[in-house]
Amino acid sequence: MMKRWRSFYLLLIILTGLFIASITVAVMLGPVPIRPETVWRIALSHLPLFGDSFVVDWSRGQENIVWEVRFPRVMLAAVVGAGLSVVGVAIQALVRNSLADPYILGVSSGASVGATSVILFGTFSFLGQWALSASAFLGALVAVVVVVLLAQVGGRLSPVRLLLAGIAVSAVFSALTSLIVFMAKNEAGIRNALFWLMGSFAGAKWEQLLIPALVVAIAMILLLVRSSSLNALLMGEETANTLGVNVRSFRLFLLVLSSLVTGVVVAVCGAIGFVGLMMPHIVRLLVGSDHRRVLPISALLGALFLIWADVLARMVVAPEELPIGIITSLSGAPFFLWLLRRNSYRFGGDGR
Repeated sequence: MMKRWRSFYLLLIILTGLFIASITVAVMLGPVPIRPETVWRIALSHLPLFGDSFVVDWSRGQENIVWEVRFPRVMLAAVVGAGLSVVGVAIQALVRNSLADPYILGVSSGASVGATSVILFGTFSFLGQWALSASAFLGALVAVVVVVLLAQVGGRLSPVRLLLAGIAVSAVFSALTSLIVFMAKNEAGIRNALFWLMGSFAGAKWEQLLIPALVVAIAMILLLVRSSSLNALLMGEETANTLGVNVRSFRLFLLVLSSLVTGVVVAVCGAIGFVGLMMPHIVRLLVGSDHRRVLPISALLGALFLIWADVLARMVVAPEELPIGIITSLSGAPFFLWLLRRNSYRFGGDGR
């Protein structure tokens, strides 16, 4: 028990160090290389606590590149990666299936329908800056409710029906998204929507970070508070009820929370698949199934993964840019197939 927690804290420290180093390197890399000390001097100079502590020995161009272009992009990738990983943990506990994630179960596709309707037709425009997130959240919520309803057999969730329902619902919502794009008349909007649908952090701004960062942080805290309920859910409904968990209300809580985080994330960067599938599974192999350990490590690992996936998206075909969804799918699809063939892994195992 203590050995497992010592390993957890060591891994947490290592990943935190890698996270800071990855931010530094990701901001440094680009057509205009920038030294690591310059990266952090520029970043810290924009914080009120350190604003007057540095002699400005960098150019205005370097400051714009670091603070206005690269830093918000890297931080958005980190927030999205953490959010998708946390949602993956919640959904896998909800359905007790290690093959579940927002992308495979159609939640991302549902969010995409809502988001593209705002981008191309101005749906919910009366909500202002909240329109995109609200519409994506509603689309994600509808998708996940439909999937769960279709997957139930005698009041219980069937893993096979869940995957099949997720694939079917994802196909339906993807078709609706294509229909929305087809019906639009704005060519520039259509191009933006198509690139956004494959996932991208291009054009990230600091103001885009506030809502997703707050939502992901609150979701993380709420799930950590309910980590014992998540652990109980892995043991089955009867056991969870015996341990005092109101399974019905807790599942509703997880559905709404997962839909909210997925909707907000999809609204800012498009549909990015397989992050919520891969990260929680890798983390469980490293630290066991106790959600007190799984949640923070998953968030850090997801942030690291998307930071480097975005670096690849920027650098592989530079000066052009790949949609990040291509990179995550190329790595995630083989991982999904490997999971399907692997029989030795027991989801919901060691929960110490």
